[in-house]
Amino acid sequence: MVREVITNIVRFHDYLLRRTDARVRDYPLMQSPINMTLILLGYVFFVLYAGPRFMANRKPFRLNTAMVAYNFGMVAFNAYIVFEFLMAGWGTTFTWRCDLIDPSSTPQALRMVRVAWLFYFSKYIELLDTVFFVLRKKHSQITFLHVFHHSFMPWTWWWGITLTPAGGMGSFHAMVNATVHVIMYTYYGLSAAGPRFQKYLWWKKYITAIQLTQFVLVSIHISQYYFMEKCDYQVPIFIHLIWMYGMFFFVLFSHFWIQAYTKGNRLPVSHVEKPKQNGFTNGHAVSVPNGTYLENGNVCYTNGFAQNGKVKEV
Repeated sequence: MVREVITNIVRFHDYLLRRTDARVRDYPLMQSPINMTLILLGYVFFVLYAGPRFMANRKPFRLNTAMVAYNFGMVAFNAYIVFEFLMAGWGTTFTWRCDLIDPSSTPQALRMVRVAWLFYFSKYIELLDTVFFVLRKKHSQITFLHVFHHSFMPWTWWWGITLTPAGGMGSFHAMVNATVHVIMYTYYGLSAAGPRFQKYLWWKKYITAIQLTQFVLVSIHISQYYFMEKCDYQVPIFIHLIWMYGMFFFVLFSHFWIQAYTKGNRLPVSHVEKPKQNGFTNGHAVSVPNGTYLENGNVCYTNGFAQNGKVKEV
């Protein structure tokens, strides 16, 4: 029984190696699903177990400079990915309807293969989001939604660009996602830059709205397939998976929106009760949307707090 299972796994692995698109076969992390699966399992193990244990008796690391460089680097990287997706088809030859997979080796097809891999690779860089949370002991940020999203995306994209790197209409959601990340990492970069930028970060709530909009756009675009008279998309299973992906994450992010904003867990400053000398009348710190909170009469920031009129890092 065990030997049969191992034999089937080996056969499936060999099949994947044969089926891998020759145009992407030599790119890093594309030779086998084993390497990328081990990386993602290691990520989950670190953020849920090893990292918190390592930081248990240590003070949070001050990583402001590294985070500013990382976040604005991701802004530039994702902007480049969006540009390449546009030049590889979405802004040039695609119809935005039934755009098929291009199996050729034309310059445009190879450009789409390359940017598809860049998008895939960016998902591994984004794992640093959670590593920063762990090292800064921001454990409340490490939610199921966060960890699942960061580990699920690169795993599924490996299969996508292994079989369909020049994915036609199946690559639309990647371009939209990279666009959203330009906005998102801009916010994170400004937030990490320090308290002097807090007044420019009133739009945190709208990041979630933008993320929800992306899932609506992706679902609407891919849903065209089901209403077209004829669309000979070569690997329709990816159409179904992208539609399910859009709907599934729309539900998860909607739940976050309800918990964070509709139920008042992140009320605007005007709705926050004024503190007394030793803190709030209810004795609790209350979150506000610009990345600050009030505690014991002090204004505390994601990267620092005001104490005796001076801003100090935490």
